[in-house]
Amino acid sequence: MRRNKVVSIAATLGVAALALTACSAGTGTVDKPAGGATGASDGGAAATTVLKLAFNQPETHPQYKALDAMGDRLKERTDGAYDIEIFPNETLGAQRETIELVQAGTIDMAFVAGSLLENFNSDFVVFNLPFTFDSQEHQSEVTNDPEIVGDLYKSLDDQGIRVVSAFHGGIRSVYNSDKPINTPADLAGMKIRVIESDTNLEMMRLMGGTGTPMGQGEVYTAIQSGVIDGGENNELIYANLKHAEIAPYYSYTRHLMFPDFIITNPKVLEAMGPEIEAIFNEEMATARADEAAFWKDDVKTAQAAAEAAGAKFNEVDAEAFATALEPLIESKLSNDVVRDIYAKVRAAAK
Repeated sequence: MRRNKVVSIAATLGVAALALTACSAGTGTVDKPAGGATGASDGGAAATTVLKLAFNQPETHPQYKALDAMGDRLKERTDGAYDIEIFPNETLGAQRETIELVQAGTIDMAFVAGSLLENFNSDFVVFNLPFTFDSQEHQSEVTNDPEIVGDLYKSLDDQGIRVVSAFHGGIRSVYNSDKPINTPADLAGMKIRVIESDTNLEMMRLMGGTGTPMGQGEVYTAIQSGVIDGGENNELIYANLKHAEIAPYYSYTRHLMFPDFIITNPKVLEAMGPEIEAIFNEEMATARADEAAFWKDDVKTAQAAAEAAGAKFNEVDAEAFATALEPLIESKLSNDVVRDIYAKVRAAAK
């Protein structure tokens, strides 16, 4: 079942505001049958709480597909008490904006790049450092291990944010409209779109370029018009958003593999109660496994699609980039919390 609606943000937030008034749980949206009845059937079953989830990628993305299936399972296992409605393609705004909507309780969940949470707790930098994870499997294991991340993910509760899951977000490399990149020197003078965080800006500086933060939805036009020269992202984003059309040189720097987080407001979890929250967590784990399988298949498809659109993929001097980025790692492991998490992550890779 497709779990999104094409609506304006104003209409969406208006519906959410009405739901907040009607729903005693606090942040969930209750879908009611015509006539104002609260029951989902003649038997008087409870109304469905629909968790609205903001997502910045299209419906074809592995994360969307995994969460779409999760919504069906959650509704079935909770006897219709809970469901998930996904709003893709930045319908509810860019990721930074959707974090604020979660904090305010206007929407229930958002899928956000891990680096954005550095703006709320700098310790999240530990998962936004180059060459931290050895593989997709290693990343998923450690970023969802309560012994490693439990305290970190709860550290934003007083700001209205709780990380409920970490998903694989691909391995990021640079691409541009001008030429293949082989060494950091090749990026000199280039403006490259990065996610908004001080760490990502510094990372791009050390890699040789100039980082330019902006929302994902602005990147195509910005490259096309010459405002920026390129971006850095995984093959799926590169192909699905048609960036190969205007930036055909994709260079495998493989400099970063940070997780994407699903966040919610702690009040949403409180409203669920322990039993439904346990089901929610179990289905989230299944969704992560589904996404991992989808991702591997879709990378091959994305590479082929990008090449058909004119993309040229090349390997780089990986050692030169690793050496250039060493100072960033050293500078960011600046307190006991991040040093401890980083050490546990690296130990799990051995």
